[in-house]
Amino acid sequence: MHHFYAYVSKLKYILRWGLKRNVENENVKEHSFDVSMIAHALAIIRNTYFEGDIDANKVAIMALYHDATEVLTGDLPGPIKYFNPSIAEAYKAVEKAAEEKLIVMLPEELQEHYRPLLDYSSESKEYALLVKAADIIAAYLKCLHEVDSGNHEFGVAKQRVESMLAELTLPEVDYFMDKFVPSFRLTLDELG
Repeated sequence: MHHFYAYVSKLKYILRWGLKRNVENENVKEHSFDVSMIAHALAIIRNTYFEGDIDANKVAIMALYHDATEVLTGDLPGPIKYFNPSIAEAYKAVEKAAEEKLIVMLPEELQEHYRPLLDYSSESKEYALLVKAADIIAAYLKCLHEVDSGNHEFGVAKQRVESMLAELTLPEVDYFMDKFVPSFRLTLDELG
């Protein structure tokens, strides 16, 4: 018996943004879907408008599993994870151990297919950067939703995430932010 998929399905019980009051809770499974959708879009945008040659499906799957280890580690809030270099380094070791624990939950013949999804640092920097960009956009959308809902708890986080987006200097990110993000602020009736 192999437990990999049963474990990963439990990501729905891992809540994000643990140190903040949330108007609407977000779990890691929902977040992973959003990051996967956005990463896929970023790859397609790069290929269509910016002469890219990215496998959009591969980026989407990498993004889908980008936080899978959190089913074992939980979602450690950024202020704790990056409090100092020794904590950040220790947490990387914990994540690596969690990757290995998840991998061995698969039949040996399947492990090679999932290893690069759980540790995509072995993939090209281009692919990893698109997943990271999508992760930051998803965080921005969460902050935007919370602030627009009157939750000032996310105001500083929104500014921090905006700075992270600006530092990326990726044209596909700018395109997504300009063409698609404004719609996230509309109600269902306004989208109609």
